[in-house]
Amino acid sequence: MSYENAARAAEYIRSKFANDISTAVVLGSGLGAFGDSVEDAVSIPYEDIPGFARSTVVGHAGRLVIGKVNGVNVAVQQGRFHYYEGYDMEQVILPARTFGLLGIKNLIVTNAAGSMTSDMPPGSLMLITDHLNCMGVNPLRGPNDERFGPRFPDMTEVYDREFQRIADEEANAIAAERGLDADGDFLHRGIYCALSGPTYETPAEVRLYRSFGADAVGMSTVPEAVAAKHMGMKVLGFSCITNLAAGMVEGEIDHSHVMETGARTADVFGELLRRVIARIG
Repeated sequence: MSYENAARAAEYIRSKFANDISTAVVLGSGLGAFGDSVEDAVSIPYEDIPGFARSTVVGHAGRLVIGKVNGVNVAVQQGRFHYYEGYDMEQVILPARTFGLLGIKNLIVTNAAGSMTSDMPPGSLMLITDHLNCMGVNPLRGPNDERFGPRFPDMTEVYDREFQRIADEEANAIAAERGLDADGDFLHRGIYCALSGPTYETPAEVRLYRSFGADAVGMSTVPEAVAAKHMGMKVLGFSCITNLAAGMVEGEIDHSHVMETGARTADVFGELLRRVIARIG
Protein backbone atom coordinates (compact mmCIF):
# COMPACT_ATOMS: atom_id res chain seq x y z
CA MET A 1 0.00 0.00 0.00
CA SER A 2 3.01 2.35 0.13
CA TYR A 3 2.41 3.85 -3.33
CA GLU A 4 -1.25 4.45 -2.54
CA ASN A 5 -0.27 6.03 0.81
CA ALA A 6 2.17 8.40 -0.89
CA ALA A 7 -0.39 9.23 -3.58
CA ARG A 8 -3.03 10.12 -0.97
CA ALA A 9 -0.57 12.30 0.90
CA ALA A 10 0.47 14.06 -2.32
CA GLU A 11 -3.16 14.66 -3.28
CA TYR A 12 -3.87 16.24 0.09
CA ILE A 13 -0.82 18.51 -0.13
CA ARG A 14 -1.86 19.60 -3.64
CA SER A 15 -5.25 20.61 -2.24
CA LYS A 16 -3.40 23.06 0.04
CA PHE A 17 -0.77 24.24 -2.46
CA ALA A 18 -1.57 23.76 -6.14
CA ASN A 19 1.63 25.22 -7.67
CA ASP A 20 4.61 23.16 -8.74
CA ILE A 21 7.30 22.73 -6.08
CA SER A 22 10.95 22.65 -7.10
CA THR A 23 12.80 21.57 -3.98
CA ALA A 24 12.05 19.83 -0.70
CA VAL A 25 14.11 20.35 2.46
CA VAL A 26 14.22 18.07 5.51
CA LEU A 27 15.32 19.90 8.66
CA GLY A 28 17.13 18.05 11.44
CA SER A 29 17.31 18.63 15.20
CA GLY A 30 17.80 22.27 16.14
CA LEU A 31 17.51 23.46 12.54
CA GLY A 32 13.77 24.06 12.35
CA ALA A 33 14.06 27.87 12.38
CA PHE A 34 14.73 27.83 8.65
CA GLY A 35 11.13 26.78 8.07
CA ASP A 36 9.93 29.96 9.78
CA SER A 37 11.69 32.04 7.11
CA VAL A 38 9.63 30.62 4.22
CA GLU A 39 7.61 33.38 2.51
CA ASP A 40 3.89 33.18 1.64
CA ALA A 41 3.89 30.04 3.73
CA VAL A 42 1.21 27.39 3.98
CA SER A 43 1.80 25.34 7.15
CA ILE A 44 0.34 21.83 7.36
CA PRO A 45 0.61 19.81 10.59
CA TYR A 46 1.79 16.27 9.94
CA GLU A 47 -1.30 14.82 11.61
CA ASP A 48 -3.44 16.42 8.87
CA ILE A 49 -1.54 14.71 6.03
CA PRO A 50 -2.83 11.18 5.32
CA GLY A 51 -0.32 8.56 6.40
CA PHE A 52 2.21 10.98 7.92
CA ALA A 53 3.44 10.04 11.39
CA ARG A 54 3.92 12.34 14.36
CA SER A 55 7.37 13.68 15.16
CA THR A 56 8.00 13.03 18.86
CA VAL A 57 11.53 14.43 19.24
CA VAL A 58 12.36 17.76 20.89
CA GLY A 59 13.41 20.21 18.19
CA HIS A 60 11.12 18.76 15.52
CA ALA A 61 8.02 20.94 15.11
CA GLY A 62 6.10 18.33 13.14
CA ARG A 63 4.75 20.29 10.19
CA LEU A 64 5.24 20.77 6.47
CA VAL A 65 5.78 24.37 5.41
CA ILE A 66 5.26 25.19 1.72
CA GLY A 67 6.04 28.55 0.16
CA LYS A 68 8.90 30.51 -1.37
CA VAL A 69 12.60 30.81 -0.62
CA ASN A 70 14.42 33.30 -2.84
CA GLY A 71 11.54 33.08 -5.30
CA VAL A 72 11.67 29.27 -5.50
CA ASN A 73 8.71 27.13 -4.43
CA VAL A 74 9.82 24.79 -1.65
CA ALA A 75 8.37 22.23 0.74
CA VAL A 76 10.13 22.23 4.11
CA GLN A 77 9.82 19.46 6.67
CA GLN A 78 10.14 21.02 10.12
CA GLY A 79 11.11 17.76 11.74
CA ARG A 80 11.29 14.20 10.43
CA PHE A 81 10.23 10.71 11.51
CA HIS A 82 13.00 8.52 12.89
CA TYR A 83 13.34 4.76 12.85
CA TYR A 84 14.19 4.88 16.57
CA GLU A 85 10.83 6.44 17.37
CA GLY A 86 9.27 3.07 16.63
CA TYR A 87 8.18 3.82 13.07
CA ASP A 88 8.92 1.32 10.34
CA MET A 89 10.97 2.33 7.33
CA GLU A 90 7.90 2.68 5.13
CA GLN A 91 6.67 5.44 7.45
CA VAL A 92 10.11 7.05 7.68
CA ILE A 93 10.44 7.41 3.90
CA LEU A 94 6.80 8.28 3.17
CA PRO A 95 7.53 12.05 3.00
CA ALA A 96 10.35 11.53 0.49
CA ARG A 97 8.15 9.34 -1.67
CA THR A 98 5.34 11.87 -1.38
CA PHE A 99 7.70 14.59 -2.59
CA GLY A 100 8.58 12.45 -5.60
CA LEU A 101 4.91 11.99 -6.49
CA LEU A 102 4.42 15.76 -6.17
CA GLY A 103 6.94 16.13 -9.00
CA ILE A 104 9.67 17.56 -6.76
CA LYS A 105 13.04 16.99 -8.41
CA ASN A 106 15.46 18.08 -5.67
CA LEU A 107 15.77 16.99 -2.04
CA ILE A 108 18.01 18.67 0.53
CA VAL A 109 18.45 16.57 3.67
CA THR A 110 19.96 18.03 6.85
CA ASN A 111 20.77 16.61 10.24
CA ALA A 112 22.52 17.19 13.53
CA ALA A 113 25.56 14.92 13.78
CA GLY A 114 28.50 14.04 15.95
CA SER A 115 31.97 14.62 14.56
CA MET A 116 34.47 11.77 14.55
CA THR A 117 37.42 14.00 13.63
CA SER A 118 39.06 16.78 15.62
CA ASP A 119 39.30 18.84 12.42
CA MET A 120 35.53 19.29 12.47
CA PRO A 121 34.53 20.75 15.87
CA PRO A 122 30.98 21.53 17.09
CA GLY A 123 29.50 24.42 15.14
CA SER A 124 30.96 23.20 11.84
CA LEU A 125 28.95 22.34 8.76
CA MET A 126 29.67 19.21 6.74
CA LEU A 127 28.67 18.60 3.14
CA ILE A 128 27.74 14.92 2.86
CA THR A 129 29.69 13.33 0.02
CA ASP A 130 28.63 9.73 0.72
CA HIS A 131 27.15 7.63 3.50
CA LEU A 132 27.42 4.38 5.42
CA ASN A 133 24.12 2.72 6.25
CA CYS A 134 24.75 1.08 9.64
CA MET A 135 21.09 1.20 10.70
CA GLY A 136 20.67 -2.54 10.24
CA VAL A 137 17.93 -2.21 7.63
CA ASN A 138 17.56 -0.92 4.08
CA PRO A 139 14.54 1.36 3.52
CA LEU A 140 13.78 -0.38 0.20
CA ARG A 141 13.55 -3.84 1.76
CA GLY A 142 10.44 -5.76 0.71
CA PRO A 143 8.45 -5.97 -2.53
CA ASN A 144 9.50 -3.33 -5.05
CA ASP A 145 6.94 -1.09 -6.74
CA GLU A 146 8.27 -0.12 -10.16
CA ARG A 147 6.24 3.10 -9.98
CA PHE A 148 8.79 4.32 -7.43
CA GLY A 149 11.87 2.98 -9.17
CA PRO A 150 13.86 -0.14 -10.11
CA ARG A 151 14.34 -3.19 -7.92
CA PHE A 152 18.12 -2.67 -7.68
CA PRO A 153 18.79 1.09 -7.77
CA ASP A 154 22.36 2.28 -8.27
CA MET A 155 23.86 4.14 -5.29
CA THR A 156 27.17 5.18 -6.84
CA GLU A 157 26.24 8.85 -6.54
CA VAL A 158 23.51 9.33 -3.95
CA TYR A 159 24.56 12.95 -3.30
CA ASP A 160 24.62 14.90 -6.56
CA ARG A 161 28.13 16.11 -7.47
CA GLU A 162 26.92 19.24 -9.26
CA PHE A 163 24.83 20.21 -6.22
CA GLN A 164 27.92 19.66 -4.05
CA ARG A 165 29.91 22.00 -6.29
CA ILE A 166 27.22 24.68 -5.98
CA ALA A 167 27.13 24.28 -2.19
CA ASP A 168 30.92 24.63 -2.02
CA GLU A 169 30.81 27.83 -4.09
CA GLU A 170 28.09 29.41 -2.00
CA ALA A 171 29.75 28.39 1.27
CA ASN A 172 33.04 29.92 0.19
CA ALA A 173 31.24 33.12 -0.78
CA ILE A 174 29.52 33.35 2.61
CA ALA A 175 32.76 32.65 4.45
CA ALA A 176 34.57 35.38 2.51
CA GLU A 177 31.76 37.91 3.09
CA ARG A 178 31.53 37.19 6.82
CA GLY A 179 35.23 36.62 7.47
CA LEU A 180 34.49 33.22 8.97
CA ASP A 181 38.02 31.95 8.48
CA ALA A 182 41.24 32.91 6.76
CA ASP A 183 40.99 30.74 3.67
CA GLY A 184 37.33 31.48 2.95
CA ASP A 185 36.25 27.86 3.38
CA PHE A 186 34.07 26.84 6.33
CA LEU A 187 32.12 23.95 4.80
CA HIS A 188 33.79 20.59 5.44
CA ARG A 189 33.25 17.53 3.26
CA GLY A 190 32.78 14.06 4.66
CA ILE A 191 31.06 10.69 4.89
CA TYR A 192 28.00 10.39 7.13
CA CYS A 193 27.36 7.19 9.10
CA ALA A 194 23.72 6.48 9.98
CA LEU A 195 22.89 4.40 13.07
CA SER A 196 19.47 3.27 14.25
CA GLY A 197 19.62 5.07 17.64
CA PRO A 198 18.22 6.19 20.02
CA THR A 199 21.37 5.63 22.09
CA TYR A 200 24.40 7.66 21.25
CA GLU A 201 27.30 5.52 20.06
CA THR A 202 29.92 4.02 22.38
CA PRO A 203 33.60 5.01 22.12
CA ALA A 204 34.37 1.54 20.71
CA GLU A 205 31.72 2.01 18.03
CA VAL A 206 33.15 5.40 17.15
CA ARG A 207 36.58 3.85 16.64
CA LEU A 208 35.00 1.17 14.43
CA TYR A 209 33.02 3.56 12.22
CA ARG A 210 35.98 5.88 11.94
CA SER A 211 38.06 2.94 10.68
CA PHE A 212 35.36 2.43 8.02
CA GLY A 213 36.01 5.97 6.76
CA ALA A 214 33.11 7.83 8.41
CA ASP A 215 33.57 11.46 9.45
CA ALA A 216 30.26 12.11 11.23
CA VAL A 217 27.59 9.97 12.85
CA GLY A 218 23.85 10.40 13.32
CA MET A 219 20.47 8.66 13.39
CA SER A 220 18.70 9.80 10.22
CA THR A 221 19.03 11.09 6.64
CA VAL A 222 20.10 7.89 4.87
CA PRO A 223 16.56 6.44 4.54
CA GLU A 224 15.22 9.61 2.91
CA ALA A 225 18.27 9.95 0.66
CA VAL A 226 18.00 6.34 -0.54
CA ALA A 227 14.24 6.63 -1.18
CA ALA A 228 14.71 9.89 -3.10
CA LYS A 229 17.52 8.44 -5.20
CA HIS A 230 15.33 5.40 -5.91
CA MET A 231 12.77 7.78 -7.42
CA GLY A 232 15.33 9.64 -9.53
CA MET A 233 15.51 12.76 -7.40
CA LYS A 234 18.72 14.74 -6.98
CA VAL A 235 19.91 14.78 -3.38
CA LEU A 236 22.09 17.19 -1.42
CA GLY A 237 22.99 16.56 2.21
CA PHE A 238 24.36 18.66 5.08
CA SER A 239 25.30 17.79 8.65
CA CYS A 240 25.37 20.41 11.37
CA ILE A 241 28.13 19.22 13.70
CA THR A 242 26.67 19.63 17.17
CA ASN A 243 29.06 17.55 19.28
CA LEU A 244 32.20 15.43 19.24
CA ALA A 245 31.40 11.73 19.16
CA ALA A 246 31.66 9.55 22.25
CA GLY A 247 35.16 9.02 23.60
CA MET A 248 36.67 12.04 21.86
CA VAL A 249 36.18 14.34 24.85
CA GLU A 250 35.48 13.96 28.55
CA GLY A 251 31.86 13.98 29.64
CA GLU A 252 28.56 12.73 28.31
CA ILE A 253 26.61 13.67 25.19
CA ASP A 254 23.31 15.41 25.89
CA HIS A 255 20.51 16.22 23.42
CA SER A 256 20.15 19.73 24.88
CA HIS A 257 23.72 20.48 23.72
CA VAL A 258 22.77 19.26 20.26
CA MET A 259 19.85 21.69 20.22
CA GLU A 260 21.95 24.60 21.48
CA THR A 261 24.66 24.14 18.87
CA GLY A 262 22.08 23.79 16.11
CA ALA A 263 20.51 27.07 17.17
CA ARG A 264 23.90 28.84 17.15
CA THR A 265 24.57 27.80 13.56
CA ALA A 266 21.02 28.47 12.33
CA ASP A 267 21.80 31.89 10.83
CA VAL A 268 24.74 30.93 8.62
CA PHE A 269 23.23 27.53 7.79
CA GLY A 270 19.98 29.19 6.76
CA GLU A 271 21.84 31.63 4.52
CA LEU A 272 23.64 28.74 2.85
CA LEU A 273 20.38 26.88 2.27
CA ARG A 274 18.71 29.96 0.77
CA ARG A 275 21.57 30.52 -1.67
CA VAL A 276 21.73 26.87 -2.68
CA ILE A 277 17.97 26.66 -3.20
CA ALA A 278 18.11 29.69 -5.49
CA ARG A 279 20.84 28.03 -7.57
CA ILE A 280 19.40 24.53 -7.90
CA GLY A 281 15.76 25.60 -8.09
